[in-house]
Amino acid sequence: MSTTDHATGASGAHPRFVEALRGLGLDDLPDRIRRFPDQTRTAAEAAAAIGCELSQICKSLIFAADGVPVLVLMDGSSRVDVELVRRALGAEKVTRAKADVVRETTGYAIGGVPPFGHANPTRVLADRSLLGHSVVWAAAGTPYTVFPMAPDALVAQAGGMLVDVREAPSGAGEQSGTSGSAQ
Repeated sequence: MSTTDHATGASGAHPRFVEALRGLGLDDLPDRIRRFPDQTRTAAEAAAAIGCELSQICKSLIFAADGVPVLVLMDGSSRVDVELVRRALGAEKVTRAKADVVRETTGYAIGGVPPFGHANPTRVLADRSLLGHSVVWAAAGTPYTVFPMAPDALVAQAGGMLVDVREAPSGAGEQSGTSGSAQ
């Protein structure tokens, strides 16, 4: 998504996200949003731009559990184990959501999906690996913007349930992760 696809707020973040922050009483957060001249669509791009560890990036990933969208929050250095997501949800089948489902569900394009402030409420799973840092960075509604937040506060604002859905390091599964995409 280019920056011309929508108007951005004063912080450069997506206006819906800035509005959601204000609605949640997070009025100071828009001042901490960072905008970069180059896209930070992938976790690696975001970590390089910010100057943080890859695991400090919070990816917001949309999956479909029995056809129903679900948001999984995962650290940037890890991949989601779809089987563990399926078990955590008690679903028959979990698949990665297509780009149109991501946009319809969240109101944001892949590469800029924030962990909360979505167009439609979804069930949220948050991997415990996020809690390994005092601050994590997540997309602020565009592929050019990120914001910092304590991971426990981020999970609480997202209404997330803490789970262990990280793929084992030796596992061979999904493609490399991206910030705000389906991995």
